[in-house]
Amino acid sequence: MDAQLPDVEAGKRFYGELFGWTFDEPEEGAVRARLDGEPVAALVRKTDGRMPTVWTVYFHTPDAVALAGRVRAGGGQIVTPPHPVGDQGTSALAAGPDGAVFALWQPDRHPGFGRRHEPGTFAWAELYTRDTEAANAFYGDLLHDALFGPDADPDFGRAPLAGVFPAEMPPHFLVHFLTEDVEAALGAVARLGGRVRVPPFETSYGGVAVVSDGQGASFALLQR
Repeated sequence: MDAQLPDVEAGKRFYGELFGWTFDEPEEGAVRARLDGEPVAALVRKTDGRMPTVWTVYFHTPDAVALAGRVRAGGGQIVTPPHPVGDQGTSALAAGPDGAVFALWQPDRHPGFGRRHEPGTFAWAELYTRDTEAANAFYGDLLHDALFGPDADPDFGRAPLAGVFPAEMPPHFLVHFLTEDVEAALGAVARLGGRVRVPPFETSYGGVAVVSDGQGASFALLQR
């Protein structure tokens, strides 16, 4: 996953203090975030101010071109076709039939998360959509083995876009970071210049609060 930010240095200060991340030297406008030396995310400098300030989740694939074709065949769209990212891997930006944006990653030197499901790291991605049946059909086919295969251990779910979100909110993926104390984390977010978007609420996978960093990129804090 990565965050597209107008100010990467400000992002480093925010997430470094919130989650204890350290950062590599910038490379092609991006910096890799690490926890205890292992990669957990990236912060990317936005080159176009018209693009949203967001966190994006990447789905691993052994063949980004083939999976991009299946996205189109299932009624989704490819926003940015598969392209190499240096010697790190091949990336593509896509959207489901409801418009929720996600990315594809075919690894080369960079396999993905070095750590996850630990405090300060990725724990869950939730798709909020207005048509859950259509989402079931699209993602159930696109990511079938990861969701339903014999070795499946999914950390991805979907929920109706209702209740805690305003009516005008578009369908989207919400990246969740694990925390041991959501109330303490909310205090840290506020102290660092972020905002609480949705106060804590209960889900089937834990207690969740939705926040944004000081630049407006939204994410969730998950306590289990």
